[in-house]
Amino acid sequence: MSRYHQLLQHLETHPRTWLITGVAGFIGSNLLQTLLAHGQRVVGLDNFMTGHQHNLDMVEKLSTPGQWENFRFIRGDIRDPETCLRACEGVDHVLHEAALGSVPRSIDDPLLTNSCNIDGFLNMLVAARDGKVKSFVYAASSSTYGDEKTLPKREDVIGKPLSPYAVTKYVNELYADVFARSYGFTTIGLRYFNVFGQRQDPCGAYAAVIPQWFAALLQGKPVHINGDGETSRDFCYIDNVVQANILASCAEDAARNLVYNVAFGERTTLNELFLLIRDEVVRHKPEAVGSQPVHRDFRAGDVRHSLADISRAQTLLGYQPAYDVRQGLRLAGDWYAANL
Repeated sequence: MSRYHQLLQHLETHPRTWLITGVAGFIGSNLLQTLLAHGQRVVGLDNFMTGHQHNLDMVEKLSTPGQWENFRFIRGDIRDPETCLRACEGVDHVLHEAALGSVPRSIDDPLLTNSCNIDGFLNMLVAARDGKVKSFVYAASSSTYGDEKTLPKREDVIGKPLSPYAVTKYVNELYADVFARSYGFTTIGLRYFNVFGQRQDPCGAYAAVIPQWFAALLQGKPVHINGDGETSRDFCYIDNVVQANILASCAEDAARNLVYNVAFGERTTLNELFLLIRDEVVRHKPEAVGSQPVHRDFRAGDVRHSLADISRAQTLLGYQPAYDVRQGLRLAGDWYAANL
């Protein structure tokens, strides 16, 4: 039995109280679903800037009444220090997912990205420190690697940021390290690599590529690829990310005050991704078999290739990703076909 499944069994008999910021978002709602399913008490914080009530409604439908009673929701903003302090009261573990994502959005509006991702992050650090929480795990980003071209990406080798978003996520890591040195408050940062899965929003100008393409193919609309399609990413299914968060929250002291890559450790080009998604859509909509992508210009701020070395997370956290990109796309495809 993996360390993760042993931990879940232990938590079922020793429930704790968790705070999830950004709980109505894609990653936050999946964390909520897993924690409630294993008997945990959860406080959720969200301002619905990018999260959605329907994500919480879906989790409620997937939970028993008793599980749902263990959830308490606070509508509020991490940019408000008092809200953060209130949310951290009586909490054992913080999973800080609230942020304003998207490289293009940060280029369009760097001030808003800064206020959410840096001011909000600092508010949460202070609140968690003052609330004496047992662990603080936050969503870092593979964008921190910037223009560093070496593959695979290793946590201790980064380049210069390529977007305001990347700057904010790097500043998070700097603040986390300073809080350990200045206050003895240790954290763990998880550098996510292109997370995808159920409840990831396909709508809007800043939607991620996988939900966008599923929606387009299911609705008979064109799929757009930025550049020649040979850009590659390490796509990571959401259940792998949930595993990493829970393992990190309960990690030994020696594993804290570090950042970890969270990915599968496999590189997929956009051209390959299109074919994989089209194959999944064809299972539900056979007429999509002839669909072809439309190529357009490369997008500002994008890195060319990304691939994670996940050995640190495997060794120190016990992280063992259970879903590769193909398995994840099969599950995601079923969800989008049922919900779009």
